[in-house]
Amino acid sequence: MLYSIAGYFPSFVTFRVLTSTLSVISLLCLLMVAPAQAGQPKESATAKDVEKWIDQSKGPMYTPFVESYLLQETKDLRREMMSTKAELIEKVVEKELSVADKTMSYATDTVTYFFYLIAAASSVLVVIGWNSVRDMQNKLEKHAEGRVNELIGVYEERLDAIEEQMRQKSDIIQKNQKEIELTNEVHSLWLSASQETSHQNKINAYDSILNLRPDDVEALSYKADAVLEMNEPLWAISLCERALQLAPDNGHALYQLACAYAETGRPEDAVTTLEKATSISAAYKDDASVDPSFNPLREMESFQALIAADDLS
Repeated sequence: MLYSIAGYFPSFVTFRVLTSTLSVISLLCLLMVAPAQAGQPKESATAKDVEKWIDQSKGPMYTPFVESYLLQETKDLRREMMSTKAELIEKVVEKELSVADKTMSYATDTVTYFFYLIAAASSVLVVIGWNSVRDMQNKLEKHAEGRVNELIGVYEERLDAIEEQMRQKSDIIQKNQKEIELTNEVHSLWLSASQETSHQNKINAYDSILNLRPDDVEALSYKADAVLEMNEPLWAISLCERALQLAPDNGHALYQLACAYAETGRPEDAVTTLEKATSISAAYKDDASVDPSFNPLREMESFQALIAADDLS
């Protein structure tokens, strides 16, 4: 019975988690698809209408309000998962303790009945002169007491193991709670940085993220971007090199490093680094074609060949 109940709860938890996750994914898909379909031109639209629709479709796919709503939904989903997990652990432990208690009662009753049976048989044997009832009773009591003590020791060990498991799971839950709080705080700082118009305020937000997560590669690369906007290419190079030590294949860090090289008069290093970034994502070619940081490289054949389109399709 215990294992059937324990098997039921994970299925129930999985169903609840999948339902909540699917609802969030469906909402996100709806928000991403609806804007694209709302302004789609008709078949009879002119070329000018199509160009106007393309310009309008370049806007943001969703608003900060929707992002905040999705973050809140994710937070509620994580809390529900933690609550469900704690509830499952509590119920499983209660069932195990109940089974242990019933087993102990059964063992005690069995020993008692066995004692009564032997006592009755001893009485018959005493009548025919085998042993006295007192000797038989003492032997049976000692045997019963030894057996009961053995069972008690076994179940004490099991209870100690259950308590240890509960302690470990409690530590895991506390660790997950701290990680969720840290993640929420980092998300809040990212949202604040995205809404800031001052480069210094953005740098302060990125520094706060790095204080919480010193190995956050994205925070380092975006801080380098803000530093470049403040005409500090050497500082940006230091930040990008630190980010690439943590993640050598981070495309954004490579792109910012190429911009910094271009602004410090290192065109060959800039082209080589930009080539690594475009090998990770071809979108960096379009960025480099309009980025003012690469203005000193516009006349270089290697730079022109790098940002040129691969094909005409």
